[in-house]
Amino acid sequence: HRRIDELETLVAQLLAERETKDASDLAWSGNLGHWYWNCRTNLVTFNKLKALALGYGELEIPQRVGHEFFTEKLHPEDYEATMDAMRQLIQGNSQVYEVEYRIQTKDGNWKWFYDRGAITQRTQEGKPKLITGIVFDITQRKELEAKLQAQNKLLFELSMKDGLTKLYNHRTIFQMLEEAVASSLEDKSSISILMLDLDNFKRLNDDYGHQFGDEVLKQVAAAIRENLNEEDFAGRYGGEEFLVVFPGRTLAEAKKGAEDIRQAIQALTFSKNVIVTISGGVTQFAGTSVMMFIDEADRCMYKAKNSGKNKIVSCQELVAKSREP
Repeated sequence: HRRIDELETLVAQLLAERETKDASDLAWSGNLGHWYWNCRTNLVTFNKLKALALGYGELEIPQRVGHEFFTEKLHPEDYEATMDAMRQLIQGNSQVYEVEYRIQTKDGNWKWFYDRGAITQRTQEGKPKLITGIVFDITQRKELEAKLQAQNKLLFELSMKDGLTKLYNHRTIFQMLEEAVASSLEDKSSISILMLDLDNFKRLNDDYGHQFGDEVLKQVAAAIRENLNEEDFAGRYGGEEFLVVFPGRTLAEAKKGAEDIRQAIQALTFSKNVIVTISGGVTQFAGTSVMMFIDEADRCMYKAKNSGKNKIVSCQELVAKSREP
């Protein structure tokens, strides 16, 4: 016991000397100083900055602090990983204890700490006796990382979407269709698409202006979005052209979905009593390339336009009719 007391006194003196240096000559921003854990007595000697950073006053820090003073404040999601890192060090499976964790402050908020330590003294039997480490408050860095991640996610989403309609843009919808076709080939499932175009859109722009035309495009996109199943997705393929993808849907199912979209768009209300209609071509993938798949739907869409507009033409049904005697 005397030897332990001597070691604790020595550690306390070393810490007192180091605290002055930690406060005036910190190598990294957020340095909260060193800590020393006596594995046999469970006494943790540490720079007061560590507790002060958690919102505790000097008078609130117990004279004797055990390891649990800090571990019981760990975030539940970080607890096991932090404790396991220390176990790995003590068991000799790692040379360094190194971990990032959230720790609860006195007022109930969370701060991020980066902790690093190593065994600096051992018993005659080779068991850990003293573990020495250093801790940093990395809350500001973590908050910045989270903000950057959110901004990058937003930028990524914006890069995928058409700015006006908020549907996927041409590049993204084509890539997603390629992936969906590859998936359908792999699991031998159906996939169908609808290519649709607004009827007489140029005339709308000429008669009522481009702002009116933009509003039409936005409402049409919203109507498309509202009539999609969870697995479906859609994009603005061109100026007033939209591509709708129906993964897992047969031709008949896709034509039903396309008809729902056509009716929803026709039911939209605009100023000046304008009624907007679409013409569309729907087709089911039959093992060709993605470009041929799209071209087939595109051709059928123009068949719909050339045969009176405001209708959906099924490519396979069109082929079947052309073969009738």
